[in-house]
Amino acid sequence: MNYLEKKTYIFGMIFLLSNKLQIIGDKMDPLLTVKQWLFLAGVLKCGNENPSLSEISARIGSSRQNVKKIASILEKQGFISMKRDNADARMLRISLTDKVLIHLKKRTEMEQQFIEELFKDFKSEELLLFFSSIKKLEKNLIEMERGHENKEE
Repeated sequence: MNYLEKKTYIFGMIFLLSNKLQIIGDKMDPLLTVKQWLFLAGVLKCGNENPSLSEISARIGSSRQNVKKIASILEKQGFISMKRDNADARMLRISLTDKVLIHLKKRTEMEQQFIEELFKDFKSEELLLFFSSIKKLEKNLIEMERGHENKEE
């Protein structure tokens, strides 16, 4: 396989592996899909207590429309609450409920086992190289995204 073929293979495998991770991850927990879990992780990682849908959308790299759909489902489950911002009624703020915090705590061991199993055959130097490679891909995608945004303006 030449250099271009390897790059093309990696590109295709990213999508294939993403789909497989979602399928396996969705089977782990009958109450949360992987995308719902990612949403909740995005809320926790936003850094402020009640992030907006737009902030979560930017954090997890999903459209605001998709994030709103996920939020509506999680709200029906009693995992989050959505409230209009006091200063800007167009903005929806997200709060995690005690119910979801308890559920996430129960999942901790299962999540750790999943990650350990996923990376079980990786030596530490392979993991470090993989990590730095993923960070480079992320950087390149951010630059590509900015380039496309500039072309649209």
